[in-house]
Amino acid sequence: MRVDQAVSAEVLQRLQPLGMEAAIKAIETSTVQAGEKRRHVELALEQARYEAAHARRQYDAVDPDNRLVAGELERRWNAALVAVRERQDELDALDRHKPEALGEEERRSLLRMGADLELAWHHANATATTRKRIIRAVIREIVVAIEDDHIKMLVHWQGGDHTALSVRKNKAGHHRWGAPPDIEDLIRALARQLPDRAIASLLNRLGKTTGRLNGWTQSRVCTFRNQHDIAVYKKDERSERGEYTLQETAAKLGLRPMTVLRMIRAGDLKAEQYCKGTPWIIRHEDIEQLDIQHHSGRSGHSPLSQSQDQQIQLFQ
Repeated sequence: MRVDQAVSAEVLQRLQPLGMEAAIKAIETSTVQAGEKRRHVELALEQARYEAAHARRQYDAVDPDNRLVAGELERRWNAALVAVRERQDELDALDRHKPEALGEEERRSLLRMGADLELAWHHANATATTRKRIIRAVIREIVVAIEDDHIKMLVHWQGGDHTALSVRKNKAGHHRWGAPPDIEDLIRALARQLPDRAIASLLNRLGKTTGRLNGWTQSRVCTFRNQHDIAVYKKDERSERGEYTLQETAAKLGLRPMTVLRMIRAGDLKAEQYCKGTPWIIRHEDIEQLDIQHHSGRSGHSPLSQSQDQQIQLFQ
């Protein structure tokens, strides 16, 4: 799929100028052909009228007593009149169905359509057979070689020119239904902070999907980790590294989570967040260096509920 996309993009780039020229030529050809056809009918009508007039003069000049000759000339005259009527009807039909001249806006629209070959290439009515015919018309051959983790291609065009292309090979287990590349990095980072169930919940909140556009579950996160050799999260793994979440830091300092968040945003407390929506991670040494007295006096704007049934939900 990646090779197909690279070759298709190169073909479209090469054909883009030709698409513009083809659109202009189509407009000019349509106008010229319409004018030429009408001119041909006009000439045919003129010839038919001449022949009808000539047949009439012959009929008028014949001796009425020569009935055989007069009858033949009358038949020719009638046939000539029929030809005149047919040519005139044909000309009238052309005038009735004559396409209106293209306005400037219509001309620009056609030119845009002619230039946008990518839209036509990916159109629903464009079949694979059509695309193959286009490719065979412009490409003579493609020489492919595999070097390390890349696929090297040398495209030989019909005109004698050539283009070098290179795409990265899929890793083992990667395919068209694989998750986007950023998902692996995200799960790899989250696996050092959260268990699989929490990772699945967080990915769904972030709007991330699997390669088949499904939502994440604990089992799918587990399968993804195993396929990419990502170790499972171990309980107390963060604390062993001296790392704490926002809520854990607040509990350790005896402050409200929102107060700790304001300290992070103000730059008073160093913290890391892999991306927006993922947990904040604060290191033990940064907590030790914090001037807690400076912030504790500013944190008590409103008392917390004393109910043990309520939990703090902090949206980061």
